[in-house]
Parts: sequence; C-alpha cells; structure tokens
Amino acid sequence: MPFVPVAGAETERAPSGRHQEKAAVTDHPAININTADVKSLMTLDGVGRKVAEKIVEYREAHGPFKKPDDVRKVDGIGGGLWERNRERIVVK
Repeated sequence: MPFVPVAGAETERAPSGRHQEKAAVTDHPAININTADVKSLMTLDGVGRKVAEKIVEYREAHGPFKKPDDVRKVDGIGGGLWERNRERIVVK
C-alpha cells in the first residue's frame, strides 16, 4: 500500500528513503512464561497472585511451555485474559 502523507503530519524516512511509522513504545516488557517468577507474572493484565502461582505450578508439573498460547491450559487463564496479554507472553 503506498504511503500518502497527511498535510501537516510528521513522518520519518527510513534509510531506504521510504516513509515509516514510528514504533509503538510500551511500558510493559515481554514475559517469558518458562522462566518468570510469580511477581513478574503478576505484571500481566488481569493476573493476580493466585493465577501467577498456578502458572508456575503448571510449569513445574508439566515442564516448559512449548508455545505462548499453551498458558491457556492453566486453570484460570481464559480467552479474555489471553487476548489482553498475547503480545507480551513469550516462550524461550
């Protein structure tokens, strides 16, 4: 899709000379659910101490998560909670 500048809008040029959008800045870092402790997991939107503890307990009982959405297997992680945090949950 071609870039069409809006009159008066600020843009940046990429090294290639093309215009690019500025990257969104987030105050919330990604959380590796295979290594995160309870406190770190509680930074996820809607995750309190009990759910964070369930994530850790599940990981300890079943081994590392293979993909981010495997966290949905944990009791207490529903579709809404997953959708609110899917961009922040990673596995490594």
